[in-house]
Amino acid sequence: MELTDADLIARVLADDDQHAFGELVRRHQSSVRGLLRQLTRTDIALADDLAQETFLRVYKNLGSFRGEAQFSTWLYRIAYNCFREDARKRKELVGVDEEQWQAEQDPHTVDPGLRHDLMHALSLLPLHERTAIVLCCQNGLSHDEAARVLEIPLGTVKTNVLRGREKLKRTLAAWAPN
Repeated sequence: MELTDADLIARVLADDDQHAFGELVRRHQSSVRGLLRQLTRTDIALADDLAQETFLRVYKNLGSFRGEAQFSTWLYRIAYNCFREDARKRKELVGVDEEQWQAEQDPHTVDPGLRHDLMHALSLLPLHERTAIVLCCQNGLSHDEAARVLEIPLGTVKTNVLRGREKLKRTLAAWAPN
């Protein structure tokens, strides 16, 4: 019988079980790295560094996980915070409205060329729309879960997803062969 995330967390907290934490990392590392790669506009090295920092913070702060949301929601929040802190250090947020900051595709069935176009079009979106789409459409979070991760109102998440999808449709349609 496979252990749940809650079971693994309990083992880490009770016994400092490194194998249990390793299993949590294995389960979630791909989605965390995928989120961070989208946020960093596919800067793989930076995304990997931020993912490593994310899991270090998760380990240090696992005792503060209250279980009020899914573990993945809490994990994505930490990853998003790591990204934001790094972006601030690199001055990428200069000129960005901080309130705005707060404010579906299956890779196995999508043509590789289309997938590349989609990833490129996604990278062109404003960060707040790109983040909402990646969390909701690629990582499968509900709008409510994404709102918790981003610490913004539910309506803002819905608006960002809607606007981002519309922009993606227009961008991809403009690239379509006649």
